[in-house]
Amino acid sequence: MGEMSNCGTVAYGSLMNSGLAEIDPITLLYDAEMRPTRQRQFLAQLLFGRGHRHVTAEELHREARAAGIKMALATVYNTLHRFTRSGLLREVAVASGRRHFDTNVSYHHHVFDEQTGELSDIDEGDLLISGLPEVADGMEIRCVDVVVRVGFAADR
Repeated sequence: MGEMSNCGTVAYGSLMNSGLAEIDPITLLYDAEMRPTRQRQFLAQLLFGRGHRHVTAEELHREARAAGIKMALATVYNTLHRFTRSGLLREVAVASGRRHFDTNVSYHHHVFDEQTGELSDIDEGDLLISGLPEVADGMEIRCVDVVVRVGFAADR
């Protein structure tokens, strides 16, 4: 599975995966070659200041508003997508139209609880993947993302 280690972005993986509670949002944004706007600084602090987490844009927007920062939901979405393109976040599609953003950009998989909406990590070594298809000449498998969906068993 080492060949697919670029499923998670590696550019800032060491910073994000260190579990640092205190981050310097300005340095983080400059290192990611982003202008440190006030909104980006604030969202970076919310996202990365408490260790690894999974958030939706709506959840982050509520957190920002609860902290007294007024910004449009579109600004939160745009910032999350910009952070993802820059390698600071990993986007995880859990259902059609439903996306979470993961501060842990290392290679790993996820469990999604359909009842609670909670997304949690599965360590790389805890899930074995085999039987991948052959790909066309000149192509390579770059990533395999697995989301295991769980819910209550139906009464029988």
